[in-house]
Amino acid sequence: MTIDEIMRAAPVIPVLVLDEERDWAALAETFVDAGLPVLEVTLRTPLALDAIRAMARVPGAIIGTGTVLNEVQLAQALDAGSRFIVSPGLTNPLALAARDTEIPFLPGVVTAADIMRGLDLGLDRFKFFPAEASGGIAALKALAAPFAEARFCPTGGITPETARHWLELDTVLCVGGSWFVKPGDELDAIAERARAASLA
Repeated sequence: MTIDEIMRAAPVIPVLVLDEERDWAALAETFVDAGLPVLEVTLRTPLALDAIRAMARVPGAIIGTGTVLNEVQLAQALDAGSRFIVSPGLTNPLALAARDTEIPFLPGVVTAADIMRGLDLGLDRFKFFPAEASGGIAALKALAAPFAEARFCPTGGITPETARHWLELDTVLCVGGSWFVKPGDELDAIAERARAASLA
């Protein structure tokens, strides 16, 4: 799959910071069954790579690694079975390494210079991050205007209530949301949130 196809697979990509042990396969199955097959597991916790390995084996799941900062973490993501990677920013070394491995790459941008650098590297799909802290919808409208080919996944501060407003923008293919998994949650609660988001 291309990064464009991944971004169009569902309106919301759950951004998962996994800080307690779970049945990772069951968690991925819960999201897939609820209509959110694309999952970003961030490298913010020691559990992330084991979770990615288990989730990547679930039929229908499209598992990516988030918070990839460098080539070492890119290699770890690939080894764990990731189908795509997400980064909070855009650096030339990581972009070139991702291109060499041919893994779909969604880098974070927040300025026109970021986008121009991405376009120079052959990229036109970006994460707008941190979305709300960087000025919200008005900021992305202004930022995207000069770049007709660019499309975005706003992430950072998005809520179930605001997601649909972001998705109304022509330049937005999906949003990233971190509201799905809370400490101690049962799978039923996660499934309910996921089903609601799949209709956004």
